[in-house]
Amino acid sequence: MAKIEVNKVELVWPGKYNEDGTLKEVPRVNLPFQVIERVSESRATREAAKKPSQLGLFDVWEGSEGGTFDEGWRNKLIWGDNLLVMGSLLDRFAGKIDLIYIDPPFATGADFSFTTEIGESDEEIFKEQSAVEEKAYRDTWGQGAESYLGMLFERLVLMRDLLASTGSIFVHIGPNIDHLVRCVVDEVFGAERHLNEIIWRRAFAHSDSRRCGIIHDAILLYTKSDTWTWNEVRQAPDPDYVETFFDSYDEKVRKRYQRITLTAPGVTKSGPSGKPWRGIDPSAIGRHWANTHEELDRLDREGRIHWPKKGVPRLKRYEDEYEGMVIQDIWTDLNKIHNQSLEATGYSTQKPEALLDRIIHASSSEGDLVADVFCGSGTTLAVAEKLGRRWIGADLSRFAIHTTRKRLLEIEGCKPFEILNLGKYERQYWQGITFKKKGEPQQRALYEYLAFILRIYGAQPVSGMQHLHGKKGRALVHIGAVDAPVTIDEVNASIEECLALKQAELHVLGWEWEMGMVGMMEPEAKRRGVRLLLLQIPREVMEQQAVDKGDVQFFQLAYLEVEIKNPKKLTAQVTLTDFVIPNTELIPEDVRDKVKKWSDWIDYWAVDWDFQEDTFMQGWVAYRTRKERTLPLKSDPHTYQKPGKYTVVVKVIDIFGNDTTQAFPHEVK
Repeated sequence: MAKIEVNKVELVWPGKYNEDGTLKEVPRVNLPFQVIERVSESRATREAAKKPSQLGLFDVWEGSEGGTFDEGWRNKLIWGDNLLVMGSLLDRFAGKIDLIYIDPPFATGADFSFTTEIGESDEEIFKEQSAVEEKAYRDTWGQGAESYLGMLFERLVLMRDLLASTGSIFVHIGPNIDHLVRCVVDEVFGAERHLNEIIWRRAFAHSDSRRCGIIHDAILLYTKSDTWTWNEVRQAPDPDYVETFFDSYDEKVRKRYQRITLTAPGVTKSGPSGKPWRGIDPSAIGRHWANTHEELDRLDREGRIHWPKKGVPRLKRYEDEYEGMVIQDIWTDLNKIHNQSLEATGYSTQKPEALLDRIIHASSSEGDLVADVFCGSGTTLAVAEKLGRRWIGADLSRFAIHTTRKRLLEIEGCKPFEILNLGKYERQYWQGITFKKKGEPQQRALYEYLAFILRIYGAQPVSGMQHLHGKKGRALVHIGAVDAPVTIDEVNASIEECLALKQAELHVLGWEWEMGMVGMMEPEAKRRGVRLLLLQIPREVMEQQAVDKGDVQFFQLAYLEVEIKNPKKLTAQVTLTDFVIPNTELIPEDVRDKVKKWSDWIDYWAVDWDFQEDTFMQGWVAYRTRKERTLPLKSDPHTYQKPGKYTVVVKVIDIFGNDTTQAFPHEVK
């Protein structure tokens, strides 16, 4: 191994450098985005914008909208690995994001599992992390701190490139690893760009018999350059401070006041501020007047000056004028989220909106672009929305995307936003998968993985194909990656290959599915002359015992049944009549026992009344909240402008965050 030339102090971890001593390059994969849903935007509003071209459902987003709300900007909620998301944002957003806040997982026990309420009851179920999420967890904590730091370093480099020259970044981290993370952020942004290490008291007390209770997090504040946005923010008045320092009373105006200085540091030898006023010479105490003599006279006439028996006069600041202290670097006035809090979403790591309100107020202006690529329950995005900022959020957890979507819908006057996927995942991300064999982990290459899945499915491998991997009876088979969702592009490419081979049936096996695809691709494939079957690869294939027993079943994805009626002329109304999750026996028994009726599986559903082979436009929506568990199964009536044949699309999101989208032709008279 080549010797590394050391000319600076830095933190080094295994994998940071190549064998020749050069720093490993951060991967910058530029993948296309697909818009799968538009929220809080009507089709009429969209058409009124008179865009020269609109995205089809199977097209990719190229960032054609404007850079401000007035120019047609839409906020963006993106599902995917944030390393790939940020790399794909660089072309359009390099140097354009004004504020980044991240709260990356910093506890080694953190993962993507979650609890969620079910049906109309307050019972909760536990959701295991998915295969994609498991890989992300291994990549983050597989080697402990070293893999965590490597993960964070790569992402910080991309954040630096996305940040505007006057931008700031806040890195929220726990006290168990903040000393290491600060070294990493120093290296990426420069130690000279470090402004503050903010200490946030997130709890009041912890019982610990062998050490001091740990009740704080650290928030590291860095800037991109030596010019940055900073707005004065004050803490709410502290009652103890007011009681202690507002200790005088003005009988004339009947108000309490505190005495604050009328002078400023330093002696001024020239000018009136250094000259005596009313016989008092400020230079005698090494200071000068902070106001002109005329201003001092006015304040005295108004009774605003406190005259002590001896010493320098001081200004009266009344209690009702006190706006609180300018924020310092220790924040003890913002409490964490509690279970009964009105803003609680059920995320154990959720941060209070007041915390993000302070950060966004301090380091951005109205209309600025704010980003959070570990958005979780969506606190940053919700606060940015309320404060009139533009925003981009990303998360790998589809449940996080769903939670954030619902949270934003609760905001009155929420501006239009869109939900996007990464359209393609490069093959290089498919390579590494660990199977258990006789109790020992064994790495298999991609072709071994494909052969393994084909064998379990009862299919034969085929060669010479770009997208097709096997054949079962008359059907060709495509197998999705273990660590990436099956995408619309991926299925389209497989359909094209089937058509080229004049084969009319395609089976696609996948672990994860791009949002917006399920229920939409089958009719699209049928229109093109291919019968498409989407099948879920069960987790049991990872268990050698189940494989040996042949106890592995591939199951179809969920589907829904609806009834569409015309309650009166030119109107339509949708009623959900069934939501079917095939092979429910594969769902954990404790979860199944809590489901009393089919609608308990549903957390959210929405209708696009006039789908035009483009992005799903949410025309009506209903969803459960922590406060309101009842879910209506009948939509409000929708009125059309004219009679005709329409395509009504219904989207359902289940309690796990998975979506099922189906199209239904309907004639309006």
